[in-house]
This record gives sequence, C-alpha cells and structure tokens, in this order.
Amino acid sequence: MPSKIVKHIKDMVDDANKLVTTISVEDAKAMLGREDVVFVDLRDPRELKREGKIPGAFSCTRGMIEFWIDPESPYAKPIFQEDKTFVFYCASAWRSALATRTAQEMGLAPVVHIAGGFTAWKKAGGEVEMPESALQPARG
Repeated sequence: MPSKIVKHIKDMVDDANKLVTTISVEDAKAMLGREDVVFVDLRDPRELKREGKIPGAFSCTRGMIEFWIDPESPYAKPIFQEDKTFVFYCASAWRSALATRTAQEMGLAPVVHIAGGFTAWKKAGGEVEMPESALQPARG
C-alpha cells in the first residue's frame, strides 16, 4: 500500500513563507548590480538554458543548496561565505521559499526570496541574460 502524504508541498511552501522575507520584483530590480547583493538562481540547467536568468545571478540548483552553503561540506562554495545579501529565486517562488527557509535555518543571513520568482521578474520587464549557447545560431 502506498504511503499517505500527510503534508503537501503547498503546505510546506506556505509554512516557509511565514518564516522568511519575501521581496517584491520591484525591490529586487532595485538591488540588481549592487556589490553587496548576490542573486541565487535555484532552477535547473535546462530552465536556465531555455529561459535565461537574472543578469549576474549565481546558479545553484535547489538540490545542492545545503551542501554549497555549509563551509564544512566538501561541496562548499566560497560565495556563500561572503558578507552579502542573498536573493534567492526559482520559476514561481516555491523552491525559493523552501531554500530560503533552509538557508535561514543554517544561519545564512540576510537571505530573502522574490515573490513570484523568475516568472514575475520577466512579466515585470526585469532584465534577462541568456546563456551564450542559446544565442548561437543552429548549425545545419
């Protein structure tokens, strides 16, 4: 008999959003380009290739965030040890809510996420950086 899910993803996202700071796209746009801010894109490489990213964003898939934040992890990334504000985002702010909560629990601060994610960013006319591979003409 299959296991019975007792807490659904929507409940987990709602719980995380009660405990983390969510910023508007307009606030995020105002932070773009600041030396003391790191945008962290939590989407997977296929999404990045297909849709682009916020210019200058650091890419870290949701599945690696804990390993990359922890300085004692063999996978630690120095960027997470910098004294900066971390702005997490994903496609629609579900993964970023969970990742922001996890990062906060681990002690990373300050960390926030963007309401509506990259979808809202694009809809509001936010800048988008496409990967070079997406800009190359197909060879035939």
